[in-house]
Amino acid sequence: MSTAADGLEQIEAWFAGLGWQPAGFQRQAWQAFRAGRSGLIHASTGSGKTLAAWLGPVSLALEQERVQTGLRVLWITPLRALASDTAGHLQGAVDSLGLDWKVEIRTGDTSASVRARQQRKLPQALVTTPESLSVLLSYRNAEEQFAGLDAVIVDEWHELLGSKRGVQLQLCLAWLRARRANLPVWGLSATLGNLDEALAVLLGEGATPGERIAGEQGKELTVRGLCPPSIDRFPWAGHLGLSQLEGVLTYLEQAETSLLFTNTRSQAELWFEAIARTRMDWITEIGLHHGSIDRGLRKRLEDGLREGRFRCVVCTSSLDLGVDFSPVDRVVQVGSPKGIARLMQRAGRSGHRPGAASEILCVPSHAFELVEIAAARRAWNAGRVESRRPLRLCLDVLAQHLVSLAAGPGFRAEAALAEAQSTYAFADLTAEMFEWCLVFITRGGPVLEHYPQFQRVVQTEDGLYRVEDVGIARRHRMAIGTITSDAQMQVRFMKGASLGTIEENFIARLNPGDVFLFSGRALELIRVRDLIAYVRPATSRRSHVPRWYGGRLPLSSELADSVLQILQEVETGLYTDTEVSAVAPVLELQKLQSALPAPDRLLIERCRSREGEHLFVYPFAGRLAHEGLAAVLAWRLGQRVPATFALSVNDYGLELLSSARLPELDENDWRALLAPEQLLDDVLAALNASELARRQFRDIARISGLVFQGYPGRSKTDRQLQASTGLLYDTLQRYDPQHRLLDQARREVLEEQLDIRRLREVLEHAAAQQLRVMSLERFSPLGFPLWVERQRSRLSTEDWRQRVQRMLESLERNASKRRKRA
Repeated sequence: MSTAADGLEQIEAWFAGLGWQPAGFQRQAWQAFRAGRSGLIHASTGSGKTLAAWLGPVSLALEQERVQTGLRVLWITPLRALASDTAGHLQGAVDSLGLDWKVEIRTGDTSASVRARQQRKLPQALVTTPESLSVLLSYRNAEEQFAGLDAVIVDEWHELLGSKRGVQLQLCLAWLRARRANLPVWGLSATLGNLDEALAVLLGEGATPGERIAGEQGKELTVRGLCPPSIDRFPWAGHLGLSQLEGVLTYLEQAETSLLFTNTRSQAELWFEAIARTRMDWITEIGLHHGSIDRGLRKRLEDGLREGRFRCVVCTSSLDLGVDFSPVDRVVQVGSPKGIARLMQRAGRSGHRPGAASEILCVPSHAFELVEIAAARRAWNAGRVESRRPLRLCLDVLAQHLVSLAAGPGFRAEAALAEAQSTYAFADLTAEMFEWCLVFITRGGPVLEHYPQFQRVVQTEDGLYRVEDVGIARRHRMAIGTITSDAQMQVRFMKGASLGTIEENFIARLNPGDVFLFSGRALELIRVRDLIAYVRPATSRRSHVPRWYGGRLPLSSELADSVLQILQEVETGLYTDTEVSAVAPVLELQKLQSALPAPDRLLIERCRSREGEHLFVYPFAGRLAHEGLAAVLAWRLGQRVPATFALSVNDYGLELLSSARLPELDENDWRALLAPEQLLDDVLAALNASELARRQFRDIARISGLVFQGYPGRSKTDRQLQASTGLLYDTLQRYDPQHRLLDQARREVLEEQLDIRRLREVLEHAAAQQLRVMSLERFSPLGFPLWVERQRSRLSTEDWRQRVQRMLESLERNASKRRKRA
């Protein structure tokens, strides 16, 4: 006869047989699960979180006298790429423990035959994504499929928390809880600043307080920057990275297996090509991995990494999460990580096992990034990590979820409203808002009710909302999800082998015969047909590098604050960090010519060139907030004096250029220009908010089901979608201006594209800061990169580089003369 302790005893014996000792937090998690509690496990990467969550339900299953059938554990992963690796670990554990459980995968990559089998009967454990879970809820037998569910585990919860995918998952969890009272839900997270909020969002409104379980000790971590032998005193973004290739290769030679992370797929392509060209003897030992490369190629590379067959893999965020590559002993980060959590997540890919140390080498792409590297290390040591802010009232996601339920078992309005209100995302959902959603999915609203394609859901005589048209249900399942990006185009050799996908707007700029770099190869474009770009290997040098959607990462506020603290120390002559000492010539010249920003001081510079009047402001608030601030300052200045401004921004500051001479601006003038009052009105007046909202509405229309992207192989182009959603936007704007999805589009533009919250914080902080207004003869080291950014955006590659070089030589001559005079 089994006893309550039998399952845990078997697990303890299994650990002992492997020569392991369960960590305290693992035992704590097992006991909490067995007590019926929910919670959040947060510990460093590679510390054993997976087994801490998995072996709780497994321990109970080991005590059952009969083999359990049907779905018992649902494991949610944020990335399809993680599913196979995760399922392998889970299956290996239950096989070793002698539990007759089957662990399977259900994602967009799962074959049609497997999906059909799973539709009839699910395994005991299923690894899936939020999108695939929603698809499962859209079938008639959903309630039967989940009737025996004992646990839900959400891996890498921090990656879902601040996105619409997280909202989608909250709604699915609410549906499951409504049918399985006291269903235990556990989240796993590594690096996150708002853990209490993350737990509250996971468990929903009014839930019994969950348990936060932390790893026993922080992971030993070494972070250092690769300091170049010499640094330009006027640095600019991008010029320093590949010039340090030899230093990176020397570092890689000292390791068996390494990962080299870049922030963008474009950078990954360039670094892979540079390494392959420089070290031909490594050609079979290096790989390239990013989200646009064919899934089959990525899978072969991941398998090779596990087996230790690669000396180095150049990658992006596609290898940030979860996948266990124990052989990796060193990690390189090219460019600023822009955030503390991102850097530590990537560092944790080395030494990915309990007790092992991690190491990361950061390679700056310009000199100021050396300060960011030191700032990130300091912030991590001080325990400062970014928060992920959850979203609220995304009605497009709610509309999609309701149609999914209607396509499945159906729903009743009162119950669906209560489920939605039990989530953090829709705790403030009113009955009026919900009624609007019902009208939207059944009739399309007052403007669209005359068009049959918008009448997706019907209410039966007994009050049940259902999708009765099989075609509508099929199209809806194909469109389920909240991930949006530019339209993708397949890249394929003329003889048929697929290389992956690339964004349509990049291919649209090329002509047949043009050469571009993709998947680590120089490719010549032959022709484009049916959303396929046919290519062949190129014999000439490349002329283009693809740029993908989402490549710009804004500097986090936590990292920016740490940078300003270091600059405040430098102001007093204190150089504590090796990386900051390396960039001392730049910082000392900035002090000599102008001043340094600080937490309590906002630096403003003004100078004149042949182009006109330049105004530079350095809030250190990140690119998104600076874009909004630049537009607001230009608008407010334009109300004082007739002038047209050219704008340039980076993560440190912004530039306003006017060809007209501007009046002198004293501190009182700047206080007025930086006033937080009337910010929203001025943002809307300064920007083409209507056009920005129109573009944002495209994604909302996709998610809510207003537009259909097309069948596989016959997808609409991005241009077609923009035209159809633009027409919808204009129609609704004219005849139904209070349409709630229009309001959501405007809100998302302000909150996400312009980061209005952070922009307001900048202006409120400026009101309490000392303003240091400097009049300069030439650009300072901080101002020069902003000037370069503007040249890059308006001139051809050859022209802007030549102009930058001429300006750099001029500034260096002037700086040398000034230093001699000093």
